[in-house]
Amino acid sequence: YNLAALNKAVAEPIWDFLNRGGKRWRPSLFLLVVEALGKDPKELLDFSIIPEIIHNGTIMIDDVEDNSEFRRGKPCTHKLFGLDIAINAGNAMYYLPLLPLIKNRDKLSAEKLSKIYEIYVREMISISFGQATDIAWHKGLADADKVTETQYMQMCAYKTGTLARMAAKIAAVLCDASEDTVERLGRFAEAIGVAFQIQDDILDLSSSKFAEKKGGRGQDITEGKRSLIVIHTLEKAAQRDKKRLIEILNMHTTSQKLRNEAIRIMKKYDSLTYAKEFARKMVAESWKEVDRLLQPSDAKEKLNAFATYLVERKI
Repeated sequence: YNLAALNKAVAEPIWDFLNRGGKRWRPSLFLLVVEALGKDPKELLDFSIIPEIIHNGTIMIDDVEDNSEFRRGKPCTHKLFGLDIAINAGNAMYYLPLLPLIKNRDKLSAEKLSKIYEIYVREMISISFGQATDIAWHKGLADADKVTETQYMQMCAYKTGTLARMAAKIAAVLCDASEDTVERLGRFAEAIGVAFQIQDDILDLSSSKFAEKKGGRGQDITEGKRSLIVIHTLEKAAQRDKKRLIEILNMHTTSQKLRNEAIRIMKKYDSLTYAKEFARKMVAESWKEVDRLLQPSDAKEKLNAFATYLVERKI
């Protein structure tokens, strides 16, 4: 084999992307779940990277699909290395994090491995469905302007809730949790994953610091994204404002003036505030089930504080 080729076309683009940082909250979630279930996080540290590497692969390919310019303060991978390398490297990142499972297969029971692989396959299918739905909407397909809140939540459960759910469920399986506990923790993680996305959408429209890293405020407007904020505005807005917002979203404009106009329309109907309260309520409700499930401990309190942070963060 040719190491130079693999380094140039796989290792370099992947490490360039990973070294940019990112919030990396999914491995933290994984380790907090392990600790809350009474196990030592250090013993399962190698497995915590599974959802995070996959997540970065999805971002790399998502940037290609959206023809994005910047990610984490630098040009996107496809801008630096080319479309072909970015797509291939992104795909590789869907499978590379499974290597710790293969490496440690002698230490894990066949039943446990089977459960983890099933979780992985199901969630990878889900994330593709979620991305497909999101793409269809921001391309103006499938009655994008009639998307309901319920449909949006289903899309988010597929797209953004998936890797959080994967992190929590794999952690629970590795900790020998019951099937019921695995499912309940998965639902909790899904909820905070969706709430995290809603907060991201809010920050995209309201935070200058957040916008700097993405190349300007309102990148979701350029994508034509049908977020919870947009859906709420379209439900509440006067016909003139509704028509204008749809018009701007369908332009896929990079004009900051037009993006600011769309933001003003959304703020006019308090849609950012609505989305914020929606996310807060979702996390609070999902915690009630976990609160009954887990025994009192410092780890449990940290898990609760972590969930709250994901919704209240400023960047």
